[in-house]
Amino acid sequence: MTYCVGIKLDAGLVFLSDSRTNAGLDQISTFRKMMVYEKPDDRFMVMLSAGNLSISQSVREILQVEKIDNGEGKPITIWNATSMFDAVRVLGSAVRRVHDQDGKSLKAAGIDFNASMIFGGQIKGEAMRLFLVYSAGNFIEATRETCYFQVGESKYGKPVLDRMITPATPLDEASKCALVSMDSTLKSNLSVGLPLDLLVYENDALQCNQIVCIDEHNPYFRMIRGSWGEKLRQVFESLDDPHWSNDTTAGATAAHPLCVPSNRYEPMRKITHPGEKIV
Repeated sequence: MTYCVGIKLDAGLVFLSDSRTNAGLDQISTFRKMMVYEKPDDRFMVMLSAGNLSISQSVREILQVEKIDNGEGKPITIWNATSMFDAVRVLGSAVRRVHDQDGKSLKAAGIDFNASMIFGGQIKGEAMRLFLVYSAGNFIEATRETCYFQVGESKYGKPVLDRMITPATPLDEASKCALVSMDSTLKSNLSVGLPLDLLVYENDALQCNQIVCIDEHNPYFRMIRGSWGEKLRQVFESLDDPHWSNDTTAGATAAHPLCVPSNRYEPMRKITHPGEKIV
């Protein structure tokens, strides 16, 4: 399993991936899930992958040479595409090509064709774009309402992203949020693990210098891991304990009572009385 997240903001793009793969309890390995395709001052693209490792590695290699027809007899590759939409179409074609090559054999071995990718970046002359690509090679694009994508073990890291990320979020704050999201996943799922790859791309830069590999010795991530848990506990302890009565005459006043009268809902209960016969 793995966990990857890509975030599209007004200021740029943030990509974060772990590097753990497992094919059983005793077959844990490290493989990088982030691949950068860069031609400075012309195009900058990043792919994050999750799912079957053999599929994603094949897609990664094929993507560099894959071509699709533009309808006018001129092949389109990720290196000459004039839009990120065309570039992600090339990626979708690469996924389908791997399926055509290996899908039948995988199915015969009882293995699902399982792979998903986050693909984003910018080509000179157009705005940044971010896509989520499925196993069938089809894809959806990030919007202002849904400005981030996750692949892999996403459920543990999603709540903090939902609460914090908007298109107006600054890049540094979004990077911090992504790392907190990853830390929450690492805490709750052993199939996700260090090292991490973090990349931050600034809008219109068409190249990137903010990329780092984070291991267990990284001082910033160690601070995140320690501080986030401590701050969560402080916030938790600052919340009022539940009050089971709203009877102000009994002195059990509460600003936020737990039990309040309701004409709409009541608990489902079966109470037996003394002498009642139970069949």
